[in-house]
Formats: sequence, structure tokens, C-alpha cells
Amino acid sequence: MTTAIPRHLLPTDGRFGSGPAKIRPAQLAALRADAVSLIGTSHRQAPVKALVASVKAQLSDLLDAPQGYEIILGNGGSTAFWDAAAFGLIERRSQHLAFGEFGNKFAAAAHTPWLAAPDVRTAPPGTRSTPEATHGIDLYAWPQNETSTGVAAPVHRINTPGALTVIDATSAAGGMKFNAADTDVYYFAPQKNLGSDGGLWIALISPAAIERIERIAASGRYIPEFLSLKNALDNSRLDQTLNTPALVTLHLLNSQLTWIHEHGGLPWASTRVAESSNLIYEWAERSPVASPFVSDPTDRSPVVAAIDFVDSIDAALLARMLRTNGIVDTEPYRKLGRNQLRIGTFVSVEPDDVKQLIASINYVIDALSSHGTVDMST
Repeated sequence: MTTAIPRHLLPTDGRFGSGPAKIRPAQLAALRADAVSLIGTSHRQAPVKALVASVKAQLSDLLDAPQGYEIILGNGGSTAFWDAAAFGLIERRSQHLAFGEFGNKFAAAAHTPWLAAPDVRTAPPGTRSTPEATHGIDLYAWPQNETSTGVAAPVHRINTPGALTVIDATSAAGGMKFNAADTDVYYFAPQKNLGSDGGLWIALISPAAIERIERIAASGRYIPEFLSLKNALDNSRLDQTLNTPALVTLHLLNSQLTWIHEHGGLPWASTRVAESSNLIYEWAERSPVASPFVSDPTDRSPVVAAIDFVDSIDAALLARMLRTNGIVDTEPYRKLGRNQLRIGTFVSVEPDDVKQLIASINYVIDALSSHGTVDMST
């Protein structure tokens, strides 16, 4: 069966994906206006170098970079960064919090012949593990926000002398507050709150991380050129990347940063995403058929809301019916296999559209109930 949701209940924009996330129409319009002078030109000439410089400056402001910290860029996304870190950032042994897909993947990348086996601290989906100061660990790593499960974790420094604190911020950067001084590497791909596309990783790095990168690069360890953090550092200081960067990604990112700054920076963005996600969590807690997947409210992500449904609700059918009405990408993370929706509430998403999304979900559930597809007495 199909259900037509009344137009007055529909969001203005039906994109609620958790990655890639919604890109605002104004960004696309700005890209079209600049495309001829930018796309298809050399990344080592003034127009592209100026764009990279603007991205770096705006990110430094947004993240409130402490003195001595630098923004560096590299080709590829977070997957490339994990491999680069295994080659050029972990000295001997790392500790990883693995409470979702991204944390697990970084931990897997640290299993190499030249490093000691990582200390991996796992937790069941929907919960999180915690770091622990441990002798012999020189790098602590975990996601600030686990996109796959909707679990958020606090950012703080681990007191092991000489160790680096490395935070995966792919779905957090630009939407969740943190203290940059508590990190040595705060890295991300920009296709979530930062309203951009793939093809690049970006990191805010401390003087200690810079020293580590340069020391390992000079140590004689084999490091592929493409995965060299020293190459990324050197090229970023010249406002470029090793290979031709994704220019569309850079332009979308730059215009999104300008927009966030115009509205009040990270304090504004973090308040906005919290408003949107709280609407969803509060609705789920009131609902007789839904509940937040993350049971501990302090661990719930403000930018990715995962909502479980009782067995009488087929969440996959619900997502399909939303999609036929233009509300897209609410399906759960594919590897979890849960009866749930996963809703991106990144900063580009309008809180009023979240209210309309909830109204649309309620409408579809009521329609299914009236057809006998859902048992509302559950």
C-alpha cells in the first residue's frame, strides 16, 4: 500500500540523511555563480588557493583554535585519514573506543605489522565505552559522535604523558561544542553539519601532533606518499593539497562556514541542532510505539537521532512510505539491522521541518493502523 501525506504536513525540505546530509539550496546557487571561474582550474593557482585559505581561516574561527594549532587538509575521506594515522601518527600503540562503525574502522586500521596491537574498548550499539589512561599508549582515539548509532561521547584529554588525544568529528564538527585545547587532532570529513560533499578529510592539529607527524616522517618508517600526514601538513601550509582537491566540496564547505558564522558560529549551530534532535527524542518518549535507541539521555546525539519502534511497526515500510512522499534517507544504519529510523538533524535542517517530519510519521502510522497494518494497542 501507499499513503499520500497531506501537503500541509510535509516538510519544506525532506532530506534528513545522516550522511551525506542536506546541502542548502543557497550553497548550490553560490556554487553555480562561481563555477566557471573555479571548476576545471589548477589547484595550485590563486583562485583555488584563496578558497583553501578561506576554509582554513573560517574553520580556525569556528573551532576556536588555540594558538599554534593548524588546519590541514588531505585527499580522501575519513577512511584515508585512518590509514594515514596508522602510518604517520600512532607511534607504537593506540587505544580506541569502538561503540559504532567509525570507531571500529579506525581500530581496524591500527592493526598493522609495525604497530603493537591496539587496545580496543568496545561497547554494545546504543551505548559507549570510556577511555582509560594506560601505560604504553601514545594515542587515544574515539568519535565525538557515532553516526551509525546516534551515540555522542564527551571530548577530554587523557593524562598519559606524551600521548595524543585524537577525536573523530565527522558528524560532530560544526554542530557540537567542544574545547579544542582538549584535543591534539580533531578530524572530519565535511559532509554532515558542514554541508559539503566527499573527497577530503580535514583536521585541526596541535603543536604536539605536528611534532609527532614530523618526527615519524623523519624516522625512516615507510609511509605511502598519498597517506603522508607530513605531505598534507606541508601542502596545507601552501593552501593546497597533494593532489587536485574536490573543488565542489571546498566551495560548498566555504559557503556553509560563512552561513554558520553569520548566524552566530558554533554556539548558534549547537543550539539549533539540539532543538531539532530534542523534538524527535521528546516525541519518541511520548509515543506508544517508539523510543530513543540510546537509552541514556546524556549519550544521545544532538545531530543523529536513532529511534526504535515496537515490533508491530515495520520501520522499513514506514521509511519507504516517507520516501514516496519526498521524505528521504530516514532508514537505519544498514549494519545494525534494527527496526528503527535514523534521522539527521544537522545544522542545515530547519527545526520547523523536523516538526513536520514528526507530523508526517504520525500520519503514516495512523494510516497503517486504520488499514490494520499496525496494532496500536501495543
